[in-house]
Parts: sequence; C-alpha cells; structure tokens
Amino acid sequence: MVFDQLKKINELRKLQDSFKKEKTVVEREGITIEMNGNFEVTEVKLNPEMDTEKQQKLLKECLNEAREIIQKQMAKSLMASGISF
Repeated sequence: MVFDQLKKINELRKLQDSFKKEKTVVEREGITIEMNGNFEVTEVKLNPEMDTEKQQKLLKECLNEAREIIQKQMAKSLMASGISF
C-alpha cells in the first residue's frame, strides 16, 4: 500500500516535470504572452502603437486565458494518466 502511494507520487512528479516544459502562447491585437506549465510568464510582447489602458486590459485578458488553457491541459493530462487517489 505504501509502495503504491510512493509510485503514484513519482508518477505525479513526472507529470509535473512534463508540464514545466509546455508553453502556452496567447495573442490579442499585438499583445502576446507566453506562459509555461508552472504558470510562470516567460515572455511578454506589447503593442507600442496602443495606449497604456488598452494594453493593460488586453494583457490581463491574455494572462487569464493562458492560465485557463494550462489548467485545462493539466486536468486532461491528469485524467488521461489514470492516476487515482
């Protein structure tokens, strides 16, 4: 029983490592963000032709969309892995 739990923990660590390598890119009107599976923003590109207020709004939308995409990918991967608790 303890061995099975340790095996599941090891499988979860491998799954987590694979998430770290995944990148999600979201772009809206020239504003681009890239986020990895640890929810770390790895790249931001702004649109210099856009006013600050509009850029802030679009940046927030891009960040939220990227987070949602990653969460869905993680849930799908976890379900597909067959790991149960």
